[in-house]
Amino acid sequence: MLPITINPGMVRIGLAGAGDGLARRAALLAESGADAVSVASESSDAALHCLSVLFIAGLARPMAAELARRARSGGVLVNVEDAPELCDFHVPTVVRRGTLMLTVSTGGRSPGLARRLREWLQRRFGPEWSEHLEILGAVAAIRVAPVT
Repeated sequence: MLPITINPGMVRIGLAGAGDGLARRAALLAESGADAVSVASESSDAALHCLSVLFIAGLARPMAAELARRARSGGVLVNVEDAPELCDFHVPTVVRRGTLMLTVSTGGRSPGLARRLREWLQRRFGPEWSEHLEILGAVAAIRVAPVT
């Protein structure tokens, strides 16, 4: 696996699905600042191919697999919730403290372990870390500022 973070303002993100799975992915994307495009499983290939990334959640496996195949044929990166073998990438569990983002990934192998590690990180890095990071950023900016 190659860990990366994506600037949601620079890529077109699609979201397809139903039920609780769709709600979880929508919340994740909203938390990251993404303005995801809602995609229906019947969407045209042209509509799918204008995406950079597609999240699929809460669809029956055959429908999710077909939608993933169609999107992927246009170069779209696909994540299908709870189906690691259908994914081009996995979404790590996340702890956000302002601009500090701590992530844990098990490559889709053990969501329970990832959740427990996230909970541990949440306890160790409380909300105060948002302010700590702002202070550290300001100090770093002062230290690297050119002398005039």
